[in-house]
Amino acid sequence: MDAAGVDHRWTAFHRQGPYALLAVGALLAVATADVVGMTRAERYASGALTVAGLVLQVWWGRLMRGRTPEPSAGATFYYVTRWATGFALTWLNPFFAFYAVVGYFGAERLLPRRLVKPGLFATAVTMAGSQSGGLPPHGWRGWLLFGALFGVNSALFTVFSNLAAREEERVRAQADSIAELERANTALQQALDENAALHTQLLVQAREAGVADERRRLAAEIHDTIAQGLTGIIAQLQVVANAPDLTVARTHLERASDLARDSLGEARRSVHNLAPVALASDGLTEALKKTVADWAERTSVRTEFTVTGVTEQLHEEVSATLLRIAQEALSNASRHARASRVGVTLSFMGDEVTLDVRDDGRGFDSLALPARTDRGGFGLDGMRARAERIAGSLTVETEPGHGTAVSARVPLVRHDR
Repeated sequence: MDAAGVDHRWTAFHRQGPYALLAVGALLAVATADVVGMTRAERYASGALTVAGLVLQVWWGRLMRGRTPEPSAGATFYYVTRWATGFALTWLNPFFAFYAVVGYFGAERLLPRRLVKPGLFATAVTMAGSQSGGLPPHGWRGWLLFGALFGVNSALFTVFSNLAAREEERVRAQADSIAELERANTALQQALDENAALHTQLLVQAREAGVADERRRLAAEIHDTIAQGLTGIIAQLQVVANAPDLTVARTHLERASDLARDSLGEARRSVHNLAPVALASDGLTEALKKTVADWAERTSVRTEFTVTGVTEQLHEEVSATLLRIAQEALSNASRHARASRVGVTLSFMGDEVTLDVRDDGRGFDSLALPARTDRGGFGLDGMRARAERIAGSLTVETEPGHGTAVSARVPLVRHDR
C-alpha cells in the first residue's frame, strides 16, 4: 500500500476508532459490572461518562470536518478531556481501558511537542492501572504490579514513539524530496518551453536570413545575366547609332540580337534553377572559353583564356560561382578599366580551383572606391560575397595606371554523379 493509502486509513481510524473503542469498553463494562463489583452509583457514573465521551467525540468530529488535526488549544482540550474521561471510566471498570488506549494514538497530531510525552505517560498510567486490576491498586503487591506494568507501558510507548518519530522524519524527508522533484520538473518544463520558444525563434531567424541571402543571390544573378546583357545591347545599339555604313550597323545589330536572345534565355533559366545558360550543356572550362570569346568579340579587346592543371568536372554551384565572377570581372574591365589586353586563367590545383582575371587597364585606388549607388553593379563586393558563400576567397591587386588582377580561390568540389 502506498503512503496515501496508509494516511487515509489512519485518518479513518482517528475519526471512527474512538467511537468503536468506547462501544467495546461500554459493552465489556456492562458484562463485567458484577465481576468487578461495580456499585449502582458507579454504574450510573460510568454511563454518564460514556455519554460524555460520546458527546466529546461528536463535537470533535464536527469541528474537524474537512480539516486535518494539528496541535492547537482546541486539540489539547480534546486530548486532555478524552484522557480524563478514559481515566475515570477505567477507575470505575478496568475494561474501559479499550477506550483509554486511544491516548497512545495521535498524540503528536493533537498536542504541542512539549506535551506529547506527558500525554503518553498519562495514558500509560491509565493502562497500567487497568492491567493491574483497576485503580487504585490494593496493597503493596498491587502497587508493585502497577509500577512494573507502568514501566513496561512506558518502555513500549517510548520505543514506539521513537519509531514513529523516525517514520515521521522519513515521511517528511520523502515529502521534501517529492516537492524538490516537482520543483525540478517544473523548472525542467519551463526550460523545455523556453528552448522550444528559442528553437522557434531561431527557425524564424534562419528562415529570414535564408530569404535575405536568397534575395541577394537573386539580385546578383539578375545583375550578372540580364543587366549585363542589357548593358551589352545598349553598347551595341550606340555603335549602330554612329555606324558609318549599313554593313557595320547590321553587324552590331546582330550582336545586339544575340545578346537579347542570351538575356531572354537567362531570364527563363532564372525562373527554373538559376544555373547559368552557358553551363546547361558545357562544363566550366568550355563555358568560360565561350564567355571570354564572346566578350572579346563584343569589346574588340585582345583576350586570352588559359587552363592549367588537370581539368575536373566541378559541382554546379562552384562552376556557377566562378563563371559569374569571371563575367563580373570582364564587365568591370570593359566599363571601367579601358584595357587593351585581358588574360583569364583557370587553374586546377589539387583541392582548390583558382580563377584569375588580369587586365592592363588604368587600375584604381582600392582604398578610395566610390560608394555603391542604386544604378551601380555588385562589383567587387558581389564577387567576394559569391566566393565566400562557397567557402572561398577573392583578392584584388591594383593600383592607378598599372592594371587590375582579380583572383578567386574556391574549394575543388567535384560534380555529384
